[in-house]
Amino acid sequence: PRVSKSDWGVNSIDRFILAGLDKAGLAPAPEADRRALARRAALDLTGLPPTPEEVEAFVADQDPKAYEKLIDRYLASPRWGEHRGRYWLDAARYADTHGLHFDNYREMWPYRDWVIAAFNQNQRFDQFTIEQIAGDLLPNPTESQLIATGFQRCNMTTNEGGTIDEENLALYASDRVQTMGWVYLGLTLNCSQCHDHKFDPLSQGDYYSMAAFFRNTTQAPKDGNVKDSGPILVIPTEADRPRWDALPEEIAAASSKRNEARGSARPAFEQWLASATPAMLEEGSIAEKIIAHFPLNEGRGGELAARLPAGRRGSAPKAIAWASGGKFGPAPVIKKETAADLGDLANFARHEPFSVAAWVRPANDGVSGSVVARMDVGAGHRGWDLLVEGRNLAFHLVDAWPDNAIKAGTQRPALNPGQWSHVVATYDGGGKAAGVKFYVNGKEAPARVLSDKLKADAETRSSTPLRLGQRSTGTVFEEGQVQDLRIFAKRLSATEAGRLQQIPTLHAALAAEAKRNPQQVESLFAHYLATRDAAWQDLDRAVAKLEGERDTIKARSPVTHIQEEKKDTPAMANILMRGAYDQVGEQVVAAPPEVLHDLPAGAPANRLGLARWLVDPANPLTARVTVNRFWQEIFGTGIVATPDDFGIMGAAPSHPELLDWLALTFIESGWDVKGLFKTILLSSTYRQLALTSPEKSEKDPDNRLLSRGPRFRMDAEMIRDAALAASATLSTRMGGPGTKPYQPENVWEVVGMGNARYEQDKGENLYRRSVYHYWKRMAPPASLEIFNATNREVSCVKRDRTNTPLQALVTLNDPQYIEAARRLAELALKQAGGNDESALDFVARRILSRPLREQETGLLDSSRLSLLSHYQGKPEDAAALLGVGEASPDKTLHSPVLAAWTMVCNQLMNLDEVLNK
Repeated sequence: PRVSKSDWGVNSIDRFILAGLDKAGLAPAPEADRRALARRAALDLTGLPPTPEEVEAFVADQDPKAYEKLIDRYLASPRWGEHRGRYWLDAARYADTHGLHFDNYREMWPYRDWVIAAFNQNQRFDQFTIEQIAGDLLPNPTESQLIATGFQRCNMTTNEGGTIDEENLALYASDRVQTMGWVYLGLTLNCSQCHDHKFDPLSQGDYYSMAAFFRNTTQAPKDGNVKDSGPILVIPTEADRPRWDALPEEIAAASSKRNEARGSARPAFEQWLASATPAMLEEGSIAEKIIAHFPLNEGRGGELAARLPAGRRGSAPKAIAWASGGKFGPAPVIKKETAADLGDLANFARHEPFSVAAWVRPANDGVSGSVVARMDVGAGHRGWDLLVEGRNLAFHLVDAWPDNAIKAGTQRPALNPGQWSHVVATYDGGGKAAGVKFYVNGKEAPARVLSDKLKADAETRSSTPLRLGQRSTGTVFEEGQVQDLRIFAKRLSATEAGRLQQIPTLHAALAAEAKRNPQQVESLFAHYLATRDAAWQDLDRAVAKLEGERDTIKARSPVTHIQEEKKDTPAMANILMRGAYDQVGEQVVAAPPEVLHDLPAGAPANRLGLARWLVDPANPLTARVTVNRFWQEIFGTGIVATPDDFGIMGAAPSHPELLDWLALTFIESGWDVKGLFKTILLSSTYRQLALTSPEKSEKDPDNRLLSRGPRFRMDAEMIRDAALAASATLSTRMGGPGTKPYQPENVWEVVGMGNARYEQDKGENLYRRSVYHYWKRMAPPASLEIFNATNREVSCVKRDRTNTPLQALVTLNDPQYIEAARRLAELALKQAGGNDESALDFVARRILSRPLREQETGLLDSSRLSLLSHYQGKPEDAAALLGVGEASPDKTLHSPVLAAWTMVCNQLMNLDEVLNK
């Protein structure tokens, strides 16, 4: 566009801005001084203030390209990806918990680390998009591309028993459509879920055609309240990766040899079967290290005879009620007055592996109680138990509950009321909940860790006897039935668990003789192989060893949630009338909204086709919406002030031609994110002084015309990270599980259920960047939430920006800020060597990125002297202040002096100039 001042501006951005200023009768502001410019650029590109050394080097650099070199240096910093990634994680609604109800841990942090790495590598934004929407559908997807699909798995999920599976799946798809609409299209697609959009040309059919792209996945409707609800990807460490990569081929080869041996063993099996007896069915490894066996089929009275140890008898306080229809004859019905004492058996230490197996029949849905236990409730629940919780199995090993114990449970309902199931729980002796496995009816039931706090010196042996149906006291496995209870002083293998489950079937098959069906013959054949065929057993052990190695690596490896498409199924969905999951209407195929362009030629009608459609240069929205959000990150408000709504009800663009130019430049550059930011930061528009004037305040109150440089309150993470950086306590370690720094007491307890205890980290994790915070949706980091951090229950492409007294209470009182101020004070006092003026200058340059003015020096020195007088008169106040935080204060410094300087640093950290960019 034509402009009045041909001598102002360095690139095309400036001409668009100047044209708007000309129209409003305004002139651009002068360029900010170098110190202000260095601070602004550092904060915008890295989220951190510049070091004093960086500022002074820039001020002294007379190279005409000094500013460009500064920008390049910040763009090359790993801090760039952490800062840029933080905005994206808001949009992706990334969190470390499932949300809703229990809000339990979800292991997703590899996706967060992938986002940061992608920005640091300056991955093309079109590829960044394709991998997140459809990385799993790319040819031979890499581990990185699979991790990227976690973008779709960041939505909230549930395991609430009262929810309906089809409703959950509809909600998950709805979240993904809404997120994609806000993040990529700037469209409120969610407003057409129940009816045609009231304002934009989007029909309800368009909505469900978009939902169809996300309804064709293998994700389960419930998350199991586990950290790894499938589909997941195991990410082995670099040390484990060679073995992890080699194991699938080795397991396949070993399994093939085992199958060959099975085929060649058939003739010998036929000979064995001709002379087999019932006693032979319980030979082999299932007879090894068995320390207790109670058949529980007496049929009368209150005594229970054990086969092992021979002659041992258990007893109940009253006569037991016996029910017909057991797996081995009459079965005891457990009631409060007939829970039986089985004697001094199965008293295991923390390091001892053991297994418990039994046939179990719960009477009613929702009943919870111990099937068998050696647990002293009065002694902190010391001991162990195998229990039923509703339809799930669980296992405890306890020194003192809950702070010195492990608990594991089945991920999904494993039992059916009124039906017999064979259950096995095994413990490997390692002291970790991950060392517990469950088998139900001969098959492994995936386990989840519910508590993992057993200490290395824990004492788990109990003085109470082994009991059937109840711990030493308390809840009873009411009306439940148990038979064939066996306890082993070893960890049973999957094969052994399957054999135990087969015992009733094998007895029936052996007795059938001429009437045996093929299934019974195969059951006897499997038993023969496991007990009589040494060659097959060697091969089976080889397979089990390899599978155990795989399971061990998996147990110690991080996992992340990924997306997975159903095989050979077209992406389709039904229109849900009024958005109700059970009001099913017309079926639609996956397709973009009719008002927009079609899928690219040759693109499949699945998520991969959708991803390519999003980044097709013909798409009028993706590039515009993306550059608008990047502009918003720099200037506080986008060219379109409603980044999630480019529709009729959204805000009109302040500079529509500039938006078009930026979008086109972005595409033509190869979707170069760093290049786009560099272009914006090099502009004269960006470099303007942030100071306003009466005329500009009247004509451009919100700086929509950009008649001055950007100035607004920083986001929560930037404020915290800046305080840590100023005090030289900020850790630069990247990646890994979420950190748990200082937090007020009982924040989680108000909203938490199974994971209500917040366990604060120690050491370095207290001082890592805020992007690595553990993000609990029902209770986000409290000190960040007060500064408008989102809970990430849904996508957020623009945070609220407020200035409240509560925020001041955080920066003035939160241990993170008090400790940072004290650490900075210690640095200043040591550096200054007793020179107060030098110490003040040191502090100012680290916090303000500039030296103090004379008047400021006088005010701060006066405040320091007043504080020093207070702390000299009240040393207990100084001690209390210096005791805040985990790091101990420097004992070589005089406490009242250090306390006074701590408060001076804290005052500076609370200036508007510091909290604003």
